[in-house]
Amino acid sequence: MTTFPMGPALLFCPGDRADRFAKAADRADAVILDLEDAVAPEDKDAARANLRAAALDPGRTIVRVNPVGTADFQADLQALAATPFRTVMAAKAEDPEALAAALAGYDVVALLETAAGVVRAAEIARLENVTALMWGAEDLIASLGGESSRDASGRYRHVAATARSTVLLAAGAAGKGAIDAIYGNIPDLAGLEAEAADAAASGFAAKACIHPSQAAAVRAAYAPGEEAVAYARELLAEASGQGGVFRFRGEMIDGPLLRQAEQTLRRAGVSA
Repeated sequence: MTTFPMGPALLFCPGDRADRFAKAADRADAVILDLEDAVAPEDKDAARANLRAAALDPGRTIVRVNPVGTADFQADLQALAATPFRTVMAAKAEDPEALAAALAGYDVVALLETAAGVVRAAEIARLENVTALMWGAEDLIASLGGESSRDASGRYRHVAATARSTVLLAAGAAGKGAIDAIYGNIPDLAGLEAEAADAAASGFAAKACIHPSQAAAVRAAYAPGEEAVAYARELLAEASGQGGVFRFRGEMIDGPLLRQAEQTLRRAGVSA
């Protein structure tokens, strides 16, 4: 898993709701001040004014701007320039060259939520100013002419699952963090925690949330349990006396499994 310094629980907050900024920052590891989808067109100027006045930690704040090339994007950049915030989430990122030029000087979380963005994930991940990739399920399906990203059981449809994997692999290949999409069913915290646990186990550095109640579930999913931590410690202790492949609790252990154990301890914030 490639780390993302603000993770693992990232919470979206509408830019036109300044009264929620501090609460969102308090509940999550980082807050995403949203100037795009969460704000109606007639409220965008108010959201930008709120952004300029926001008293939040720049190290724990991401600003989601409107798509590059739009008039709203230019207005967002003007507002952003008057703030200390330097981490930007680029909505509907598709064009690597345009992204690099338009957001030079900013750390960029590229939000890949269209077919065009996902198929260029590897190119976008290699941009110097891109620090992480995130994928978005519903905008992606809409860009394909589809109706929903999940089937009746709640599982992602194959095309959505493929996009999720594509973005994760592209980020990992470039040494960048990957952020998993939001979980839209707010009351279903058990489902969210299961999906977040899968994200953590798969290598996603963080998961985005849309409600304060979701942050705790994501954090719980990303925190290895005591049994997993104990196993990792015992495994790495055993490995110190071995010269190569060895057997531990009936399982053959090699380099990749040792790296996974090390990652478990890093997620837990403890030493071997």
